[in-house]
Amino acid sequence: MKKCFDADKYLKVQKKIIKSRIGMFDKLYLEFGGKLIDDQHAARTLPGFLPDLKIRLLQELKDDAEVILCINANAIEKSKIRADHMISYETEILRLIEFLRAKGLYVSSVVITLYDGQKKATDFARKLKDYNVNTYFHTFTKGYPTDVDTIVSDEGYGANPYIETSRKLVVVSAPGPCSGKLATSLSQLYHEYKRGVNAGYAKFETFPVWSLPLKHPVNVAYEAATADLGDVNMIDHFHLEKYGEKAVNYNRDLETFPVLREILNRITGKTVYYSPTDMGVNVIGECITDDKAIRKAAKDEIVRRYYRALTDLKKGAVTPEVPERIKLLMNELGISEADRPVAAHADEKRKSAHGLPSACLEVNKKFIAGRKTGYLSPVSATFLNALKEINHIPDKIDLIAPTVLEPILEVKNKISNFKESYLKLGEVLLALSICSTTNPVVKTILDNLDKLSGAELHATHMITDDELVILSNLGINATSGTEVDIA
Repeated sequence: MKKCFDADKYLKVQKKIIKSRIGMFDKLYLEFGGKLIDDQHAARTLPGFLPDLKIRLLQELKDDAEVILCINANAIEKSKIRADHMISYETEILRLIEFLRAKGLYVSSVVITLYDGQKKATDFARKLKDYNVNTYFHTFTKGYPTDVDTIVSDEGYGANPYIETSRKLVVVSAPGPCSGKLATSLSQLYHEYKRGVNAGYAKFETFPVWSLPLKHPVNVAYEAATADLGDVNMIDHFHLEKYGEKAVNYNRDLETFPVLREILNRITGKTVYYSPTDMGVNVIGECITDDKAIRKAAKDEIVRRYYRALTDLKKGAVTPEVPERIKLLMNELGISEADRPVAAHADEKRKSAHGLPSACLEVNKKFIAGRKTGYLSPVSATFLNALKEINHIPDKIDLIAPTVLEPILEVKNKISNFKESYLKLGEVLLALSICSTTNPVVKTILDNLDKLSGAELHATHMITDDELVILSNLGINATSGTEVDIA
């Protein structure tokens, strides 16, 4: 896909803006919204924005920065899952600690928020000791959200323990929404000012992009991505009134700003921000190099979100309002399911395969289809067909011989209670890895897997969660129908 976002310019300009904001205070607490790593939504919506771009940004600031990670105790208790990787929030916290440290970034603390004695949260705190990271418990803030006198007192933010920090920039991040990042940041501000430290707060949100029009597809794609949260983009009327400039924000920030501004004023004794947009530091809008291409990419993402919402509804993960809301957004932009041609090609393959579950992958403007076979899931079959196509290998050649597949399937069914008549994508990749030790052609194919990054895939039947995770890790944008393959 054509790049239409300048990542190098973004790093340069974004670093400058954050450093300027740091310079306003003795210490800056920067609330990091969205995904700190693996931001695939941004990468899909803004081709050229790299999934690890935020980490690169923090590496540019690492001498001044430390990271506090927040996790909601209720998310731990309910074993909440991060859907894109199918791992728990606790596992994601541990993954973030290891990843950030490997990148040379200092993770100083983990804060377990909304703690009320939850057993799993207590157990997780014990586990964090093995990671040599300070752990703090924050409870519900008394008086929140309306009783500012109580919130900004020793009964409110003051009831939380002070988190020891040592750098000028404190990045406050989390594995998902509603993790307590804002409360943690404001609680710290309260304690800092009691200690005589001129601390500040700012917000880093990738979306919505404040400098793009309200109904720009990039901003609409954010609404589609957060349809389950009910986020709605709106004009920041505080910003418009103060500066006469239109800026886009979302409903929750606009609704809470009056209280947040009052809290900040009470803590600091001065007015620093006059609008939610003022609090932000993101410069994405300045780094778009091809608006037409960006609009197309964002519309494609909205259609993908619709397909995924339909499958999530089938799984019982969302309510019917979620796909309905995304459908309304599609109608506003004049797009539909027909704007995902790979889905139509998958349906055509299914028809020609006499109704067998099928899939299609689009790469380099070529559509490569496959169907469920005696050995392979439809995704696995399509994946192998695509590897042969992009590596110019004749279709009649088997990348994995049946003599290799048969014993794998036999062992799989011996150790599984659920008998499957095919191998899924992860198992096929393992088989390819084994074959690559004796077959240089297969080794070359595996070395070139990155050629599939950015490809589009659609399956006629629901793709299993483990296959979805692998496809995501390969950079393949996958969707599916809502039928379940029960054969």
